Amino acid sequence: MSTNLRSSAPHIAGASHWKEELVDWGGHLEPIDGKSTNAGRLLWKGERDGLPEAGIWDCTPGSWRLELPRDELCHFVSGRATYSRDDGEVIEVVPGTVVHFREGWTGTVTVHETIRSIYMLR
Repeated sequence: MSTNLRSSAPHIAGASHWKEELVDWGGHLEPIDGKSTNAGRLLWKGERDGLPEAGIWDCTPGSWRLELPRDELCHFVSGRATYSRDDGEVIEVVPGTVVHFREGWTGTVTVHETIRSIYMLR
């Protein structure tokens, strides 16, 4: 297995458990409960408006308000969380869950166990 972030097709072998070179991305802008923090690693960030963007994202337990300014596809590979949309819809996230959050999605997120997502923004 190999990892090469400088490749013409950046890749991380074992991305579900990879711990090397994660960057502290700080806390959330609108925390509700707890001191949830973010860490991750970019695989790609486009030159035009920073899109598309793809990478690994880790988030520790806590809750916060979320408003998505663009589409985001997330493949959750570890942890457990609840995404509660403002209209009452609830999405339970466990390992193996894939969610396409559409631009404009608003609600709250509660992370129960540290989650990891392989994501792409467009």
